[in-house]
Amino acid sequence: MHRVLYLFLVLTITACTAAPEIVNTPPAPAPVPDTITEPVVDSIVTSPTDASGLPVADLVSVAVTGEAGNYTFAVTISSADIGCEQYADWWEVADAQTGKLLYRRILAHSHVNEQPFTRSGGPVPIQSDQAVIIRAHMGGIQSHYGGQVLGGSVDGGFQFVVDSLPNLDMVQPLPTGCTF
Repeated sequence: MHRVLYLFLVLTITACTAAPEIVNTPPAPAPVPDTITEPVVDSIVTSPTDASGLPVADLVSVAVTGEAGNYTFAVTISSADIGCEQYADWWEVADAQTGKLLYRRILAHSHVNEQPFTRSGGPVPIQSDQAVIIRAHMGGIQSHYGGQVLGGSVDGGFQFVVDSLPNLDMVQPLPTGCTF
């Protein structure tokens, strides 16, 4: 009889004990990266030239992050770099309507063994619907534009276009030299 009473008492106490409360905590939001992830482009051997055989710096792609008035552009370039005597020395963003230089990213060295390569820059002070042209410049002995360019807007995206911009190679900022 004692065993039955003991069993009854244990079952009563266990049944009256509250079940553990399950708290559904929402997952923490994903952290916002401090830097953008640049586009991945397979490394290939290139030596782009224009129709006359002059070495050029071709734009391959652009990725844009940020917000209106404060964008970061990650620009991928394929260029006929051979050293400081011939290398892509900058990429730039200019207003498609006025031709005004809005941003220039100076490239301090050649990228002989890194083709194509991606470099980021900003802030680029444009609105999301503002039409711009993005292009690169070859520096060194034969300093010139002439490669593939991208045009469009952050909202509408970018595609290859004909370079209709004026020559901006005397507008500051300009490279002060080539490291290697």
